[in-house]
Amino acid sequence: MDAVPKGAGQVFRAACAVGAAAWRAASWLLLGYLLVMVAEALVPVGVAWLTKLIVDGLARLVADGGSAAGLVGLGVGLAAAGVVAAVLPQAGSYLGGEVGRRLVVDTTDRLFAAVSRLPGLRPFENPQFLDRLRLAQDGTGMAGSTVIGAFGVGRSLVTLAGFVGSLLVVSPVMTAIVLVGAVPALVAHLHLSRWRARMIWRISPTERWQFFYSRLLGQADAAKEVRLFGSGGFLRERMMGHVRTATAVRRRMDRRELALEGVLGLLGAGVAGAGLVWAIMAAVDGRLSPGDITLFIAAVAAVQGALGSLVNAVADVHHGALLFHHYLAVIRAAPDLPIAADPVPAPPLRRGIEFDDVWFRYSDEHPWVLKGVTFTIPAGRAVALVGLNGAGKSTLVKLLCRFYDPDRGAIRWDGVDLRQMRPEELRARISGVFQDHVSYDLTAEDNIVIGDVSAAGDRDRVRAAAAQAGLDDTFDRLPHGYQTLLTRMFFSEEDKADPSTGVVLSGGQWQRLALARAYFRQGRDLMILDEPSAGLAPRAEAELHAATRRYRRGRTSLLISHRLNTVRDADLLVVLADGAVVEQGTHESLMAAGGAYAELFRLQAAGYVSDPDAPTPVEASG
Repeated sequence: MDAVPKGAGQVFRAACAVGAAAWRAASWLLLGYLLVMVAEALVPVGVAWLTKLIVDGLARLVADGGSAAGLVGLGVGLAAAGVVAAVLPQAGSYLGGEVGRRLVVDTTDRLFAAVSRLPGLRPFENPQFLDRLRLAQDGTGMAGSTVIGAFGVGRSLVTLAGFVGSLLVVSPVMTAIVLVGAVPALVAHLHLSRWRARMIWRISPTERWQFFYSRLLGQADAAKEVRLFGSGGFLRERMMGHVRTATAVRRRMDRRELALEGVLGLLGAGVAGAGLVWAIMAAVDGRLSPGDITLFIAAVAAVQGALGSLVNAVADVHHGALLFHHYLAVIRAAPDLPIAADPVPAPPLRRGIEFDDVWFRYSDEHPWVLKGVTFTIPAGRAVALVGLNGAGKSTLVKLLCRFYDPDRGAIRWDGVDLRQMRPEELRARISGVFQDHVSYDLTAEDNIVIGDVSAAGDRDRVRAAAAQAGLDDTFDRLPHGYQTLLTRMFFSEEDKADPSTGVVLSGGQWQRLALARAYFRQGRDLMILDEPSAGLAPRAEAELHAATRRYRRGRTSLLISHRLNTVRDADLLVVLADGAVVEQGTHESLMAAGGAYAELFRLQAAGYVSDPDAPTPVEASG
């Protein structure tokens, strides 16, 4: 779909989609709101006619005398109309607000359900998609206003029809003049709405940069470096550059709108003034009665007011539909990974996982990250990927989890190409720790349970996973145990000084927690450990690797680490360099071969001994 809909047809379809969503979310409330809007639109017409009849009746009474009984009835009717006119807006405001609230709930849920269904990672690395997602969220927030605007259009049309009929009784010529005078306003507001939608899309990247810099300046994870390096002024100036850019664009838009509104206001005042002069002259000539003048003045004001409301409501609906267009684009987005028409169930891993001549790059403009990678992860064995940064290790993990598909070659799970399986079924058979694991601002228990939400509430399993990762005692000592929030983000003014409100873990503790999350995900066929001990002290690292060795014994696992001493016991070591497999074998065979692995291992071992030429522990024991 386009950034901004082209043509009235797309806008109309987006507006219809808002209406369909509102009907789905609150059909009975919508019907009630419709009845209230119709009544609210007709009451002013009734008031104007009752006023005319009363004024004419009073004029006749003064001129000819007679009974005022009829006027009393008209007065009672006018009073009743006044009561109804006072009550209906309150009822309409409540019903419209409730429709809007239910619509926001429904559309927000559907939006993020659609986002969650996207199987791969490409959309989340696409700036245009991220801009569209943010505007889609704005669209859900404005969906209620769009529906209210649509009802405002209907209410204005009903009021307009009533008063146009009244004006026609008095003067068909003035009726035509008043209506023609509203055409420029309608056209101008529609153009303004489209210009504003384009402006919002154009400044989205700028506002995303602004948000990025504001996060760096306002969140704890960057505060230490910002203060140590004194980079706050630099980051603030970068942020303010984007703020000034966005502000300048919005200012130009507001000035354009101000100029148009001024011209339209002068046009409306001119039409109203001309009508008033005509009415006075007609009354002097005896062509209009006092009641007719009252009705005419009220009708001209009401028609112009209804036309103004109609124009504004149409512009609001138009703007809301333009934003809802982004919502529709997200929820209707095709999967970023092809899903097999007749998918093969992901089988339990019995033989192994085969990488067969796998090539991959992130886009046609990027260089190849993987170049003909071929190796096998045998079932029940531990395979380690080693190599320098940028060798392609983490990319292989992404392909194995089917966050992306290879450009060439295949990855087979017990002989079945991953592309023939449903991604969610494949991932249900995998557990793991990513190097860039997430630190959730949730309780300690929730941070573990999120690894397998189907087992939420199993406290024994939570404790067992924490104990395996060496965190059970740590969590027991927290102010509220496993129910302690692991963040200081959420607290009220009253409890902000209470340390039990939330606790911030160290980097090493978060690393253990990520591992506990993986342990909690029991019964999986494959465990991926991507730098599981990064950030740990040597003793903690040794303890953690001893625990992971016990856990993975007899299980299929894929290990990734820059520290070769932590993966030397793997059944198979696969050495990557520049996106290709250059060696594979056991630690002993690779050391004996004296290739890339042996060189890397000796370089790392040299950092732990005083004499770089001294034999490594392996060589001394061999």
